[in-house]
Amino acid sequence: MVGLFNKGSGKINERAFTCQRDNLTIRGTEYRPKGDCLPIAIVSHGFMAFQDTVRQYAKAMAEMGYVSYCFDFCGGCVIKGKSDGSTTEMSVLTEVKDLEAVIRYARGREYSNPEEILLMGCSQGGFVSAIAASKLNGIISKLVMFYPALCIPDDARAGKMMFAKFDPGNIPDIIRCGPMKLGKCYVRDVIGMDPYQEIQDFSGDILIVHGTKDKIVNMEYSKRAYEMYSENRGKNDGAGTVSFFPLDGGRHGFSKRHDRAAIGYLKQFLAVGNP
Repeated sequence: MVGLFNKGSGKINERAFTCQRDNLTIRGTEYRPKGDCLPIAIVSHGFMAFQDTVRQYAKAMAEMGYVSYCFDFCGGCVIKGKSDGSTTEMSVLTEVKDLEAVIRYARGREYSNPEEILLMGCSQGGFVSAIAASKLNGIISKLVMFYPALCIPDDARAGKMMFAKFDPGNIPDIIRCGPMKLGKCYVRDVIGMDPYQEIQDFSGDILIVHGTKDKIVNMEYSKRAYEMYSENRGKNDGAGTVSFFPLDGGRHGFSKRHDRAAIGYLKQFLAVGNP
């Protein structure tokens, strides 16, 4: 797939890309504006979703001069996912590995700037992006999270994850979660995890947007993340900024109205110190 779409007075080149994680092929889409040494933006979809659900964010950032990527996690999609992998072998930690593979790919393009990388994610993709940003602190410049699913470890310990219910003391090999079949690794990889400890080391610029009416991930998880990041920056004068915007009435997966507001916050965030 190769195409063009207008970006003001210029054009964005749209093409499919692939990269590898272990023996699995990750498939996604690159949005490339004209220019060289372009800052990188990588957008991660949520649980049971696929790349089309976050495509609007990748396009918005391409319009602001980023070479942008969205992709399907290996085993992370119920329908329409194009990457390899089984849902029973997917977890938050395998998705971190997928994201790291896409980061390596993006940094290797001759037209990209490997020193300017933004990670963005929605729901589980937000949690995955935050873990990756913490692991790669110093390589990642900016982090954007829309309704990040920082509740996943707590949900695992409670034996309830989305539509699934199970005994956390005796995790079954297969967990039915609505239309998705999960493996034991999905719970095992997070059940002992402190999400805030996993994400705390990132010191770049951060934007968090979360709906006040989110019934899947309580907004208090994002508020706590904002407070933690802010406190850490108070101890480090060289750290970046942290912004948190509650969306009044927003739910998990923004409506078109709330999505427009969230993209507005994203564009404001990128306009400040945009490379």
